[in-house]
Amino acid sequence: MIEVKNINKSFDGKQILYDISAQFLGGNVNQIIGQSGSGKTVLMKSIIGLFKAESGEVLYDGRNLQEMTEKEVKILRREVGMLFQGSALFDSLTVLGNVMYPLEMFSSMTRIEMEKRAKFCLERVNLIDEKHNLYPGEISGGMQKRVAIARAIALNPKYLFCDEPNSGLDPVTSLVIDKLISDITKEYGITTIVNTHDMNSIMETGDHIILIKGGRKAWEGSKNDIFEKGNPDLEDFVFASDLFKTIRKKKVDNNN
Repeated sequence: MIEVKNINKSFDGKQILYDISAQFLGGNVNQIIGQSGSGKTVLMKSIIGLFKAESGEVLYDGRNLQEMTEKEVKILRREVGMLFQGSALFDSLTVLGNVMYPLEMFSSMTRIEMEKRAKFCLERVNLIDEKHNLYPGEISGGMQKRVAIARAIALNPKYLFCDEPNSGLDPVTSLVIDKLISDITKEYGITTIVNTHDMNSIMETGDHIILIKGGRKAWEGSKNDIFEKGNPDLEDFVFASDLFKTIRKKKVDNNN
């Protein structure tokens, strides 16, 4: 579990986050949602430790990130997997080489052990052997994203951060990636935090969701709570499109 307590963050005297508190549970896909400029990316980076909050706490299973020594932070980093928005694969490394990279950097495995672990992770994301020796430029965007997921779980992380995992993907491939992240999260009991504004992802995998608006937590719930009335900030975000307005109307009509 990751818990944030009363997080505040400013840049150059301009406050971006205002007193945000939330719990992100293990085995759940926890989502931070909101419009561009809402502060959701700053919140995620503050949780990871890329930004240091002016006040508040970030607790990793009770361990306070702000109070950790440099050695303790390095240990924590080995427990964290990161899926970047653009996959961020190394063009000069093969698919297998990309997944082995964190193992080479942070593990004491032998070469044979690293290859075995990397192949296991690639098989877990449904990439078969003949793809392992290809380079990122030789595979599709969806496959690149799966390689990035395999790399993110190579060190068997307790915590997984995903920044806009469906960015640049078509709707069908996006659903595949969503399901993969959800399945891996539940299978290994990972505390997964996803930064997204993709409504399909929210409705498919949002076990726990917080909405950020203007740097404040405006709403908290699950995908099953999305269609409940009563929060104007949530409604402005979710029902901005005519499609979701129609879906909501049908859902309300069916319940009446």
